[in-house]
Amino acid sequence: MPGSNAMTVQALYDLSPLLRMMLFGAMLALAPLAWVWFRHRRASPLGRVQALTMLTLFLTFDLVMFGAFTRLTDSGLGCPDWPGCYGSASPLGAHAAIAAAQSAMPTGPVTSGKAWVEMIHRYLATSVGVLILVLTAVAWLGRSAGGRHMQVQPISPWWPTLTLLWVCIQGAFGALTVTMKLFPAIVTLHLLGGLVLLALLCVQVVQFAQLEGKVTPVALSPGLRWLLMLSFVMLVLQAALGGWVSTNYAVLACTDFPKCQGSWWPLMDFREGFEFWRHLGVTGAGEYISFAALTAIHYVHRLMAFLVLALLALLAWRLNRVVAMQKPARWIAALSALQLATGLSNVVLDWPLFAAVLHTGGAGALVLALTWTVAASRPGKTVKAAVPKPTAMRQTA
Repeated sequence: MPGSNAMTVQALYDLSPLLRMMLFGAMLALAPLAWVWFRHRRASPLGRVQALTMLTLFLTFDLVMFGAFTRLTDSGLGCPDWPGCYGSASPLGAHAAIAAAQSAMPTGPVTSGKAWVEMIHRYLATSVGVLILVLTAVAWLGRSAGGRHMQVQPISPWWPTLTLLWVCIQGAFGALTVTMKLFPAIVTLHLLGGLVLLALLCVQVVQFAQLEGKVTPVALSPGLRWLLMLSFVMLVLQAALGGWVSTNYAVLACTDFPKCQGSWWPLMDFREGFEFWRHLGVTGAGEYISFAALTAIHYVHRLMAFLVLALLALLAWRLNRVVAMQKPARWIAALSALQLATGLSNVVLDWPLFAAVLHTGGAGALVLALTWTVAASRPGKTVKAAVPKPTAMRQTA
């Protein structure tokens, strides 16, 4: 038996293609690096770093979206080992192994298409990691030079350093997602980690904009700041619940709206549904998870959505009354409406792939919008937008 376990671990973790994977990721990262250098060749060094940070944020958002596509197309085990695919750096080298697995189980998780989806996700993740490594190195070099080469003091290097540390943790969760066979708690944490990565990069983008004078911190009243932070916390909690729904494949536990299974309070098993440390599709005791548990997972996410959308609507209304916060307020309102539309589409249209991926993207975009608002604001006295008087009243006056 010990020999069998060793073989299993060896099959799950095959580090032989790791160097080739890292080299390929570095080659992919050269494209955005070259684009930033060429596109901003006449800009200041600080401007180029800001552009690279913004591009890294954009590519990270794409990575989160592609991660959702990987999960929703059941491609997460398209290559059942890590970091490569059957010990190869690409599905091309693993063609024979993939064909054998597909022949043995035609409807299983391993097909040539799913293997490519999974490996492209890993390539993109590696290239984003390289870009964050470059940002960290540049930040520390700029700090050691006292900002002389950037013409202005750069942002604290600890922000990109924390981001680099976090992307390494994300890589570890990505590996566990595969080797622990889509363990729901691990996959959900991997999704949340992607949102945290977006927030970390967004803070740095705002800081660069403030250094260049493009963004001035906006004073918000204590009550509005409290509402903003509460909305942020509740959004993250709702994203975690959404990830738990997706990773347990509980979306179709309720296929009607606003009721579920024709009832306002369907049969639910909360204890079983929110038993976090268990494998996919089974309870901690190894029994198949009940439909009542899947219903509980779905319905809690739906009920929480009503509360979070109400909070976001209130936040958008309050922010819209602040002179300098009208643009983020409109983004929050529009993205909240998008989340409502895509969430309903997932239920009533039988979980269409486009709407499901867009729902994850909407959550990421909301995290960015709220992160931007937090980073671009400070406690203080709110300057409200002027409310124009009605025409008749002005004429009378």
